[in-house]
Amino acid sequence: MTERKIRVLVAKPGLDGHDRGAKVVARALRDAGMEVIYTGLRQTPEMIAEAALQEDVDAVGLSILSGAHMALVPRVFELLRANGQELVKVFLGGIIPDEDVLLLKKMGVAGIYGPGTSTDDIVRDVRQALLAK
Repeated sequence: MTERKIRVLVAKPGLDGHDRGAKVVARALRDAGMEVIYTGLRQTPEMIAEAALQEDVDAVGLSILSGAHMALVPRVFELLRANGQELVKVFLGGIIPDEDVLLLKKMGVAGIYGPGTSTDDIVRDVRQALLAK
C-alpha cells in the first residue's frame, strides 16, 4: 500500500491581485511531491474553507499582501472548525507586520513567511507540521 500524498490548498483571500509568490510556493510544494490545489485570486474565506473540505486537504496556505490578514485568517480558522477540520494546518505568507506574528501564531497559524523566504524552508515546515499532527 502506498502512503497518501500530503494535500495542500494554496489560496489568495481578499482583494489582493498579486499571486506570483503563491504560485512559486505552490510549484515548490508540488515539486516536493505534494498534491497542490491552487484556488486562484480573490477568494473569500467561505470559498477557501469549502475548497479545503471538498479537496480533503491536510494544510491550507494563505497568501495575503493586502494587510487584511487579521480579518481573513481568523475567519478561515472559524470556518475550518465549523467544517470539523480542526487538524488542518494553516500557513501564511505575505507582508505580515512583526506585531501581528505572535497573535497569528496564537490563533494557530503553523508558519508565517515573508518575502524572500526559501521555498525549501516552507516545504520542510509543512512536512514537519503534518508529521506532528
